[in-house]
Amino acid sequence: HFLPLLIQTHIMWSLYTYHHLLAFLLTFLSYVLLHASRKTFSNVKVSISAQWTPSALQQNGSNSSLSPGETWEENQLFADVEEATLFLGALDSIFLFSYAVGLYISGVIGDRFNLRYVLSFGLCGSAVTEFVFGTLTEWLHFYNVYFYCILWVINGLLQSTVWPCVVAIMGNWFGKSGRGFIFGLWSACASVGNILGAFLASSVLKYGYEYAFLVTSVVQFAGGVVVFFGLLTSPKEIGEFIFVQDSDSQHPLMNDDEDALCDEYSIQQRDEELEPQPKAIGFLQAFCLPGVIPYSLAYACLKLVNYSFFFWLPFYLCNNFGWKEVQADRLSVWYDVGGIVGGTVQGLISDVLGKRAPVLAISLLLAMGALVGYSHSPNNQLVNGALLATTGFLIGGPSNIISSAISADLGRQGALQNSQQALATVTGIVDGTGSIGAAGGQYLVSLIESKLGWMCVFYFFIIMVGCDATAQVHTFIKKQYKKKQQRQKYLL
Repeated sequence: HFLPLLIQTHIMWSLYTYHHLLAFLLTFLSYVLLHASRKTFSNVKVSISAQWTPSALQQNGSNSSLSPGETWEENQLFADVEEATLFLGALDSIFLFSYAVGLYISGVIGDRFNLRYVLSFGLCGSAVTEFVFGTLTEWLHFYNVYFYCILWVINGLLQSTVWPCVVAIMGNWFGKSGRGFIFGLWSACASVGNILGAFLASSVLKYGYEYAFLVTSVVQFAGGVVVFFGLLTSPKEIGEFIFVQDSDSQHPLMNDDEDALCDEYSIQQRDEELEPQPKAIGFLQAFCLPGVIPYSLAYACLKLVNYSFFFWLPFYLCNNFGWKEVQADRLSVWYDVGGIVGGTVQGLISDVLGKRAPVLAISLLLAMGALVGYSHSPNNQLVNGALLATTGFLIGGPSNIISSAISADLGRQGALQNSQQALATVTGIVDGTGSIGAAGGQYLVSLIESKLGWMCVFYFFIIMVGCDATAQVHTFIKKQYKKKQQRQKYLL
């Protein structure tokens, strides 16, 4: 089994070109910049909640001509930090709900329009929205709850265009061979973006939270311009040569059929007749494809936990341990470091085994224990960082694989019969359903924390991870049973 795999891997890597590398790097960069700007909001929550409550004027009373009561009654903000925290949780849910709705729409759009245009529009539009939300409103001293909500709805819709597009572009360039490893490595883009966002925010936070939004939004807008002029969305856009994967990208690794020694590649000259463009599949058809609904529901549970760490970890570290906001921002990076390693290692293991579900199930079962351990972490940054990295490895790794490699598998499965295009649509469905779960979870986290405390929040996380682990075990058992039936039928 391993010798054919080594031969297949050698052939696969020998066929990758500069254009494959460019597609990898530019799509990676796109989501890094998007997540860096998204991470900024979670990293400055303490500063924002202080600015939106009377404590800001009490600390800087000499700089204001209005009393706290008059200012906050006029701007409809908050009397205390607790109310501000609940609103921040509501903003997270508003963003994720609009993001989820946008994903369902963006996936369909991505399969029908030029992916590069859709991707660039999302990056640049989101950068402008975040600049207005975090920087312009603070410069103008304009604070309004409804305006913030509207901006965050728009931001969610714009950001939703990015993920389906980048996964579809990666699926166009990279086929089944080594997809677990390549997509596992590539899906580290979210975690790298979180690290970059934490670094940028902590570097300028001393000047005010508005400068954190300014830096990340400017960098993201510049990235959108680079993508617009530099990204090739498919091998068919290459000048002299077009690489055609005869069967590689049409059969998902989840089928557990790994008997083929290697994929066949052919090089066609520009003047040869091109294959007809595949027709985009309808939304309901994509939703009913085998495996889409189970993995979407499982991802909803997992993304709830993953995004709760994303949105609330720095806030938790500040409030639970009393650490400074800058220290909390930098310590939270270790969760993302674990996610980067986890996605890559687990993706590689799934390639070797030829199965994804058992790898994910084992990781998630171990993650339940890691959550118990982290919930009892002592007030020690070194120990906390080690536990965070372990938790990120066991939770972030499966989350990265489901959202990228498995989405690509589902969107390129044999049920499409090589005649229909569904990669962006399926990616939008999986990530959109996950975002709905994450959206509801963010408000529940703030509500559970305010009523019952952080320990109950971790119990909630353990239950959600357990649900996902159960789904992965069920998927694996079902496939093994189906495979056994097929063998028995063949013998008969």
